Amino acid sequence: MRRLKGSIMFLSILFMLFPLKTYAVENKNYEIAINQNTVVQKIVGSIQGEDITLYATEKEGELTDFKLKAKGYTYSFPRWINVSNETYYPQLLFNDIDNDGVKELIIVLTTDTGSEVAIQQVHVFNIENNGEVFEEILVDNPLAIINKNVKTKLTKSQATISIGNRVTKINIEKLGIVPSHMFPNVAFGSILKFEVINNTLTAKVAATISPSGGYLGDIVITYILKDNMFQAENISFAPNKY
Repeated sequence: MRRLKGSIMFLSILFMLFPLKTYAVENKNYEIAINQNTVVQKIVGSIQGEDITLYATEKEGELTDFKLKAKGYTYSFPRWINVSNETYYPQLLFNDIDNDGVKELIIVLTTDTGSEVAIQQVHVFNIENNGEVFEEILVDNPLAIINKNVKTKLTKSQATISIGNRVTKINIEKLGIVPSHMFPNVAFGSILKFEVINNTLTAKVAATISPSGGYLGDIVITYILKDNMFQAENISFAPNKY
């Protein structure tokens, strides 16, 4: 990732004129020009006291062309996408999730929302030496993890979810779903969320059997850093409490 020297100089002057405290997350609607072009960007997330601020351009219902200012450096992420609804703005977290004594920057993007739909992506960055070291650490795709480790079976009356030797059977008749509205098998991916719990990166993926009213519970994946990549440490199923 290259440094944008012009943007860095501009932002340095800007932050001298406007104290960092004016850029709290609550002031997301405040718009600024990142450069001298006509593109106007807004602050869509920040971490107070850490000199970390995320900017984006709003266009056609999406946030695009992200810029991250971290420790005096600016990085571009032109392929990132987030919905423009402020309720689902990017989440910026600063936690030690690999247990090395140094905090990592975690950015959670929400790429799609709708009726019984919420899909997120996560990006984890290692920042050291006051910003001189800035590198992204890959996170294994939760759906790929599920595909490798979770087995399912669906009948008109029962859903079965197996993870290793742990088997969960769910009576789906009480859901009242018309059989013709059911999927051929248990499906994953309509709801996929990331969060940090007790300094552990966690993914929750909904298990569903119908486009509406078919939520069974979540596959919960906790991650550990292994071979320079966040990989699944534990996989479990948390049934929905009807």
